[in-house]
Amino acid sequence: MLGNYFYHKAINKTVIAFGTLFNNIQIRHFDESDNPVSVLKVPLAYGPVQRFLARIDENLSGDRKVAITLPRMSFEMTSIDYDPTRKSSAIQTFKSTKADDSGSFRRVYMPVPYNIGFELNILAKVQDDVLQIVEQILPYFQPSFNVTVNLIPDIGEKRDIPIVLNRVGFRDDYEGDYSKRRLITYTLNFTAKTYLFNEVSQDEQGLIKKVQVDYATDALKTAKREVRYTVTPKALEDYNDDGVIDSTDDQLIEFGDDFGFNDMVEEFVDFKTYSESQGTDVWLWKKILILLKKHWILNPKWLR
Repeated sequence: MLGNYFYHKAINKTVIAFGTLFNNIQIRHFDESDNPVSVLKVPLAYGPVQRFLARIDENLSGDRKVAITLPRMSFEMTSIDYDPTRKSSAIQTFKSTKADDSGSFRRVYMPVPYNIGFELNILAKVQDDVLQIVEQILPYFQPSFNVTVNLIPDIGEKRDIPIVLNRVGFRDDYEGDYSKRRLITYTLNFTAKTYLFNEVSQDEQGLIKKVQVDYATDALKTAKREVRYTVTPKALEDYNDDGVIDSTDDQLIEFGDDFGFNDMVEEFVDFKTYSESQGTDVWLWKKILILLKKHWILNPKWLR
């Protein structure tokens, strides 16, 4: 079962979608007359905040010391957890929204819901800078913001991924002498409710042409059928242009066509049952032998 290679890049696309939300944040500095004197696009990078804190505290050797540019933002993926609240049936399928080269629509199993945790860190040395950044982010999350991600382009499967803001925390490191650089850090925790898809079958599957259900009054698995209900598609137009709409047109119905239904009810009094492996009705010999043995015990003369 395991071992068939597939890679839809669902997690990778979710990470990219999350980072894209914050890659165009700007801050502005004003003069005494509230006229903008500078506009700065806040840099965004993937990585843990400890990496940037180490860069800030690092004393580089040589006459020239290079400091990391502030303000800046960093984000990282922190967790991947299964979400049972969004679970669907493991055997439920749906049709792809995009046809392949042959015009057929593939059948895909329902995706598995997973929550991906993210941490967004904002670093600045001036309180006004970090507040400008925070106020450009928080109003969009109430508490979630939806982004549309093309999870599987081959079948045209796009999903709205809610990104939920869980918590906002901050820290202001201002202790120390004047030679020490002040650092203000805001930490925003998010959860992206994404989906992971299984392997997409390469088999072409079209319209279901027949549904058959057998009913029995006995609850046993080996109970004989007594009523059979069968439904097939019924054509609403003349596909073969022979002047009539009959059963031959029913066989020409394609996926996406409008059609009705032919239904048929059959009653049975025999001891046969439908065999899925053989595709036909077969004798239920085990049931018959049990009945014969039971009748013989009650009336041994019956076999004479």
